[in-house]
Amino acid sequence: MFLRDHWYVAALSSELESKPLSRQILGEHVALFRSESGEVVALADRCPHRGYPLSLGTVVGEQLVCGYHGFTFDCSGTCVAVPGQDRIPSRADVRSYPVVQQGLWVWIWMGRGEADVAKLPSTPWLVDTKNWSAVGGVAKIDAAFDLLVDNLADLSHETFLHNGSIGTPEVATTPIEVEIDEDANVVRVYRHMNSVDCPPFYSRTTGLEGKVDRWQDIEYSPPGFYLLHARIAPVGQPPLPDGTDDHAFHMKILYGLTPSSDGKVYDFWALARDFCVGDDETDRFLEKMQTSVVQEDVDALNILQMRANGTTESSEVSIKIDRGGIAARRMLASMRESVSSK
Repeated sequence: MFLRDHWYVAALSSELESKPLSRQILGEHVALFRSESGEVVALADRCPHRGYPLSLGTVVGEQLVCGYHGFTFDCSGTCVAVPGQDRIPSRADVRSYPVVQQGLWVWIWMGRGEADVAKLPSTPWLVDTKNWSAVGGVAKIDAAFDLLVDNLADLSHETFLHNGSIGTPEVATTPIEVEIDEDANVVRVYRHMNSVDCPPFYSRTTGLEGKVDRWQDIEYSPPGFYLLHARIAPVGQPPLPDGTDDHAFHMKILYGLTPSSDGKVYDFWALARDFCVGDDETDRFLEKMQTSVVQEDVDALNILQMRANGTTESSEVSIKIDRGGIAARRMLASMRESVSSK
């Protein structure tokens, strides 16, 4: 069951141009594009005339022209012209989806009612270009949405799956703390590692070598937003009582989890940092490293899904490090149950 009354990441800002982009989100085909004035637009990707994808059409000024018979739509989805006649059929309009651009990401509201702006996740690190630099990307995974949630909620897999970039032995061996905030609808997972080896992902960008203190603080806001507060600092230098932390390096690692259809999910990611701000070389290094890390996750989840498709066995063995993932599963199940009971 898709949870529709929420914001999901629909595209990278860099993906959208005058040539429409076709994307399936929550089982619905959506055409995304920029009008001539730069407005981001999302329309149902189906012309009501004969069902031709509007994403194969052409943007002309502030309008989208169907590439089959020329039905023309404005940015609100209203049909404003049809070929060969002045009267426009009353059923010729298409659905327009509310969209919001936040830095590298474009969010879409998939609910049927009015968009709830209060539910829009806050991502200030993607828009504050003075104090933060950010890179981003997207991968499509042929696996169930819940498998991606499991993957992100339990970072102990970094030790084994990503041992050449971000994984060190301590990620798997350090105990975690889990906090479930029912009011805010957030699952938090804390892992603080002291005096551990600095992995290449951070040593190459921060200049720190040898032992460091490393913190991973997760905030998962079901269904589609995940935020990891990553902190790297010299050993024995925690934040001061007043909250200042100038001696540390901070990275915000964001994921937009967007179901495409049953068994397929988009994994949007972004890395924002408060060090080497504006440095192109650091941008390129982190983008290359994170793309590799994400691909390792993609490959693993695709394998898990293929195995799940080929067996009737469903039993699992869970351990202490799974507490965050189990809490996320329960919160998602509760949200789905609430929707299905309405």
